[in-house]
Amino acid sequence: MKIDIVTLFPEVCRAPLSESIMKRAQKNGVVDLHIHNLRDWTTDKHHIVDDAPFGGGQGMVMKPEPIFSAVEELRSPRNKESKIILMSPAGRRFDQQTAAQLSGESHLIIICGHYEGVDHRVIEHLVDLEISIGDYVLTNGAIAAVVLVDAVVRLLPGVLGHEQSAVDDSFSGGLLEAPQYTRPAEFRGWKVPGVLLSGNHAEIEKWRREQAIKRTRENRPDLLRE
Repeated sequence: MKIDIVTLFPEVCRAPLSESIMKRAQKNGVVDLHIHNLRDWTTDKHHIVDDAPFGGGQGMVMKPEPIFSAVEELRSPRNKESKIILMSPAGRRFDQQTAAQLSGESHLIIICGHYEGVDHRVIEHLVDLEISIGDYVLTNGAIAAVVLVDAVVRLLPGVLGHEQSAVDDSFSGGLLEAPQYTRPAEFRGWKVPGVLLSGNHAEIEKWRREQAIKRTRENRPDLLRE
């Protein structure tokens, strides 16, 4: 998979996506990741990327010209191979199902919003999908883009040490993940549930299923309703 991130703050993306699993995925050639500064596609000497909104109002709006220029240069020669995503609080809420769908794409171009948003012509005529990572507003879309890339890349074959890890993640089966324990078997008087030490795999799976439902009911009852 190839991923291009277009942002006003490249370093916000570069640091977290150069560590741990993301670093290994790039080193092993599973993902080809490039982070670009949107100002590289401006044509004026001051590299202006924003302007005041028509109709009045507070803040500034990102101009369409550099965004269109960036995407048109980065897009695959066969346009349909590139999925254009805008990170925006007004977008569709990101979830594990969306991450799984995007992991099947060959090329993602991610535009990071900022200020009061982008000129709506970008959304109408360029973007395939608006995505929000939650019902809150961040300083800029670069932070959200890192979250999206991490969630998508870890689903690609060969990225995680054990392929079952992604299958068992919270949300992958519609429930939160069951509690996990490791050594020591007793810590400060708190013991690991005996079933996990029993070696009875059928009972362990039954326990994990029951605990996943219990944890989901307590923390995310909305998932059970869905």
